[in-house]
Amino acid sequence: MTRRLALSVGEPAGIGPDLAVLAAQRARPEELVAYADPALLEARAERLGLPLEIVEHRPGAEPGPGEPGRLLVHPVPLDLPAAPGRLEPDNARAVVAALDAACDACSAGEADALVTGPLNKAIINEGGIAFTGHTERLARRTGAPTPVMLLVGGDLRVALVTTHLPLADVPAAVTRERVEHALEVLAAGLTGDLGVCNPRILVLGLNPHAGEGGHLGDEERHAILPAVEKRAARGFSVSGPLPADTAFVPAQLAEADAVLAMYHDQGLPVLKHAGFGRAVNVTLGLPIVRTSVDHGTALDRAGTGRVDPGSLEAALSLAADIAARRAARD
Repeated sequence: MTRRLALSVGEPAGIGPDLAVLAAQRARPEELVAYADPALLEARAERLGLPLEIVEHRPGAEPGPGEPGRLLVHPVPLDLPAAPGRLEPDNARAVVAALDAACDACSAGEADALVTGPLNKAIINEGGIAFTGHTERLARRTGAPTPVMLLVGGDLRVALVTTHLPLADVPAAVTRERVEHALEVLAAGLTGDLGVCNPRILVLGLNPHAGEGGHLGDEERHAILPAVEKRAARGFSVSGPLPADTAFVPAQLAEADAVLAMYHDQGLPVLKHAGFGRAVNVTLGLPIVRTSVDHGTALDRAGTGRVDPGSLEAALSLAADIAARRAARD
């Protein structure tokens, strides 16, 4: 069966359009549908000196494998022409509309998975749209309870209890209920979407030295440890809270299938150091399959030809794998 992957291109001034053009240059077993302005993709392909035949996607058509140099596009016109490297707040509406349309196609069964390109949160907010991130937008769009962000880079998997929050707001957000929920969603995602049997999870503390027995903070004793103990009592392999500065040493990671960090910049710098440009962002806990690149818009590289499509290719491949695994399970 041919899978259909919906690709939201993201920020038009960044490298998202470049990545879409590059993805269209080779044959692939899945059908790829880009949600973007066709004129943007044509202009970027011309700038890169790459062939590109754009075909408007017809909803309801049977998916077929991707052909080199040909790209199916669900048109979402920009309000202003986009120039590489030049952000334009007036295009925020179209950027979010493309994401919403691609999400809705997956919810309706028109596409098997959503793969998202990089966007710029600040310029979307400057364009008058309240936006904290892909994860939060997709959760609201699909009616999902708090999803869990997981980054996969080779053998290393790091999930987050909180996502795009100011650091000052993190301690109050690390509650027992939220840690329990993250553990539940992470374990289910590892098993159901990634095929990890009996996953082993390491849980990080929030404070230095995991709170030092309460002398450096009490979130570990009152929120994190009770959540870990509750899950362990049910027979699951989970340990912690562990000090974040030693949890990523090889001996610890050899005993784990995933690490659950408390906040964004606690766990992701380690993963991106180990596999930047090849890692994939997966949103667990959504009714649709969603993966994403592990990098930003790279405005300085847009239209230059100095773009590595490795993370996008990994995101496309993993999205297809998860969609196939869910279909087989259902």
